[in-house]
Amino acid sequence: MLACAERRATLQPAASSIKVQELGKPVQDFVLENVEGGTQSLTSFLESKKGAVVVFWSGICSHCVRYDSYFNEFARNHPELGFVAVASRHGEGIAEIQKARKERKLSFPILHDPGGVIAKEWMTQQTPRVFLVDDKRNLLYRGAIDNYKYAGDPEQALYLEPAIAEFLAGKPITRGETASFGCAIQSVYYTLPRQL
Repeated sequence: MLACAERRATLQPAASSIKVQELGKPVQDFVLENVEGGTQSLTSFLESKKGAVVVFWSGICSHCVRYDSYFNEFARNHPELGFVAVASRHGEGIAEIQKARKERKLSFPILHDPGGVIAKEWMTQQTPRVFLVDDKRNLLYRGAIDNYKYAGDPEQALYLEPAIAEFLAGKPITRGETASFGCAIQSVYYTLPRQL
């Protein structure tokens, strides 16, 4: 038990070590455990790529479920970009993530961020939240994938795909940030000693 507490303590960033992200500036690299085994860094997903998309994700978030197909097809649709999901939801363990992966036939890489340490460093409070970075880890876009409307809905507005298209075309990204929404990574309900 003490070893787990010590490990969690070493994973927590010091308040002064958290850097404010700025569009056009490098985001912090990370190394996390892959739910399929081993560890991987953000840098490893950028090897031989023009950039990458990082999505903060949860296997139990209904908002994330909606994007299963999009995430599964991402590598095929964007071979020039890396893609990784970071599972940061408080209390969500590797076994739960692996179960969701198997039941929903998820094929994209998922890294586990116990305690949401990387989510905090990346100033992320909910899932899904996406980040588009170039091959030098410069932040190009952060926010929502879309406005949570389904394809065919006349009010649907895509956010991530236009940013990707502009980036790959060598154009400035018109909209570098949008508000994101979804399931809380950590909520007061996860930390209460008893149910209300």
